[in-house]
Amino acid sequence: MSTMRAVQVVGYHQGLQMAEVDVPEATGPLDVVVRIGGAGVCRTDLHILEGQWAEKSQVTLPYTIGHENAGWVHAVGSAVTHLREGDKVILHPLVTCGLCRACRSGDDVHCEVSDFPGIDTNGGYADYLRTTARSVVKIDDSLEPSDVAALADAGLTAYHAAAKAAKRLTPRDRCVVIGAGGLGHIGIQVLKALTPAEIVVVDRNPDAVKLALSIGADHGVVADSTHVEQVLELTDGHGAEVLVDFVGEGGATAEGVAMLRRAGDYHVVGYGENIDVPTIDIVSAEINIVGNLVGSYNDLCDLMVLAARGQVTLHTQKYALDDFATAVDDLDHGRVRGRAILVP
Repeated sequence: MSTMRAVQVVGYHQGLQMAEVDVPEATGPLDVVVRIGGAGVCRTDLHILEGQWAEKSQVTLPYTIGHENAGWVHAVGSAVTHLREGDKVILHPLVTCGLCRACRSGDDVHCEVSDFPGIDTNGGYADYLRTTARSVVKIDDSLEPSDVAALADAGLTAYHAAAKAAKRLTPRDRCVVIGAGGLGHIGIQVLKALTPAEIVVVDRNPDAVKLALSIGADHGVVADSTHVEQVLELTDGHGAEVLVDFVGEGGATAEGVAMLRRAGDYHVVGYGENIDVPTIDIVSAEINIVGNLVGSYNDLCDLMVLAARGQVTLHTQKYALDDFATAVDDLDHGRVRGRAILVP
């Protein structure tokens, strides 16, 4: 059996380690083994190392991390007919059953028996990854796996929230986006592609606000101590019909609610703190607080069409797979603009 490199979690509150492991094989009829061309480094990976996911995932250590993956088909199981060796692909982050009620409804994210490579089974900080035919999306030849890998999860999460938000937005509406970082810069582009509403972006980093304006935001507000007032001024004193919060911590949620119009939708994407709103305020203003997980397989297909058209472009910083420690450290210390990608 041939071996490959794999970056593994060997214990919580300690560094990742490189290991030599067997290359996975397509043993099941619907298995697909993918040669990794790019694996995104995500803030959730930092949370995994901190042990935040240990109880939820119940994963047995050591295991290979990495849940934003793209590459080329290396091998397929006997029942896979729509893919062949060498196909350029991006992977939906979940491995799903296809048979439960959620899967049948196209809402495969809530599959009753899913695996999540990189979270609770072996992921893509490696040369190869095993998934199933249900999770593989062929991508346009103009796209490179290392350029789009982070669209598999960060992009898909941003797309899912933006597409949900866009359903109610009209040309007269304002959509406020909090956070123009790794997820936010994708969400802004998706909103631009899907909705005629005015987009207002708030971020504490002036460079992130500049980037937001260059990719389609109509207004950029640097979060100092007056940003809530500035947003209210931009929305005629009413607040936004829709607010998409890619931060979700550090006081963002209280400010976000303050920037929301009556009957507005508050989309929570980033997480970390509790939302504390008196129930009388929720009732009297009739606001909606909406949770957003990662998007479905269909969402990923839609996102890849936007990517192929050039309407969504990922800003990336690339690292060799062997330099995984630098990439994780750079992300942890805020040195990454856009998304960090490991390239085997």
